[in-house]
Amino acid sequence: MNALRFLTIGNDMTDLIEMEGIGKTFAGIVALNDARLSIRPGEVHAIIGQNGAGKSTLIKILTGVYRRSAGDVRMNGAPLAISTPREAQDAGIATIYQELSLVPLRSVTENVVMGYEPRTRFGLIDWTAAHARTREILARFGVDIDVTRQLGSYSTAVQQLVAIARAVSLDAKLVIMDEATSSLDDQEIETLFAVINTLKATGVAVLYISHFLDELYRICDRVTIMRDGQTVNTHRVAETTKLGLVSEMLGRDASEIQAAGLTALSGGHGEPGEVLLEATEIRSKTGLRGASFTLRRREIVGLGGLLGSGRTEAARAVFGLDPLTGGTVRLSNGAPLDTPAAAIAMGIGFLTEDRKADGIIPDMSVRENITLAMLPRLKRLGAVDRERERKLVQHYIDALQIKTAGMEQPIRELSGGNQQKVLLARWLALEPEILILDEPTRGVDVGAKFEIQSIIRKQVADGLSVLLISSEFEELVEGADRIVVLQDGRSVTELHNPGVTESALIGAMAHHADAPDTKRSPL
Repeated sequence: MNALRFLTIGNDMTDLIEMEGIGKTFAGIVALNDARLSIRPGEVHAIIGQNGAGKSTLIKILTGVYRRSAGDVRMNGAPLAISTPREAQDAGIATIYQELSLVPLRSVTENVVMGYEPRTRFGLIDWTAAHARTREILARFGVDIDVTRQLGSYSTAVQQLVAIARAVSLDAKLVIMDEATSSLDDQEIETLFAVINTLKATGVAVLYISHFLDELYRICDRVTIMRDGQTVNTHRVAETTKLGLVSEMLGRDASEIQAAGLTALSGGHGEPGEVLLEATEIRSKTGLRGASFTLRRREIVGLGGLLGSGRTEAARAVFGLDPLTGGTVRLSNGAPLDTPAAAIAMGIGFLTEDRKADGIIPDMSVRENITLAMLPRLKRLGAVDRERERKLVQHYIDALQIKTAGMEQPIRELSGGNQQKVLLARWLALEPEILILDEPTRGVDVGAKFEIQSIIRKQVADGLSVLLISSEFEELVEGADRIVVLQDGRSVTELHNPGVTESALIGAMAHHADAPDTKRSPL
């Protein structure tokens, strides 16, 4: 039976997975309330929702990480009781996480058969059979590699395929893919989609989680929308619109969303004022070869370019993280910037690209993460004024609508969008004049993105100046007053709003490169 057959049978067929009335509470906090999900054999089913909507909790219940507080789970019509991830695997449910749970120092084969190694009649691992099995599974997806090599020596894309091969080797009936394309380039994404279609054709179901709406419309058959721990609706993807999905995710009227715009940052914050920062022919050992740009008060200046163009390197140089080997970065008062401490003292904040590696301190509380950069300002007689600190933190929790159980909750327990808001609060608490935002909405859902952009827009209207770096053409085009295009560490042209289009931006990049890479519109 092929994938088309699975899709045309309709609702009379037995669902592979049925989750009904699922509830889950953590320390009295309701994470799921009457959530539901049904997945058919041989379909690609998307699940979407804002960060904190309950997607991860629902999946962790299905995969045995959490035990449900209420509800029923069935597989092929029979009750399914899973209490550990191993039991989920044995039942035919495999999960491929965004951060791959593989062992890079082990061979490809070891990663595929780990825990399920074939044995000789003497009880030893039959490596000949294991290697042959691994090669045979990878060959189904057009992958021909040395399976005896360490997995870590291969690209992220190959590692993703190895994770899928492991799922297939376990006779998976359902493969859950969590942000599977986040680290892949366009060609690697095409390979992954071909693999997904192969899984569909063999009757394997795929539960697909992604922030990229365009991907859902390319690869998914149905989509389930979650909000506030509940299932809002399930649609055939071909029968719904992007605006409709976003409207259901946010719980807002579609016309209101369309009128507000999802990425509109530029305009509406008054005319730019005086020049606050000027970078002139800056160079560094990290790849800058002569980048120049200015930033005025109440202005958003975007740094655009292909990967490796020098966008992040320019931001790090301005903030003093990477020393200059040439050129200058100066403020309007003539003061040079050469260290992060000097930048912070002069009213500059820097929201880094990788919040997990360079932003949050995961084991610290929300309070500690917000006040980390301004502790010296909170001191009174040599000690931190705790009452003043708590008032400040609560102000930003309320102002930025950070969803948290309390300011003492570890930040690692927050959703990605709320972690990003905490980092934004860290810098806004310093009342900076200039804020450098490197990929401020990467990895957050459309709701959190909308809220973060609204916060930035209000701050710019109040006098903040923003240096914006984004890989999303749409965010730059609709979000920046000016866009400085970088290529090979140099500034090559400048585009001015209003009137900039994505095609104009791509054209400006393509004029100085062989071809622009294609970006995806994120959810």
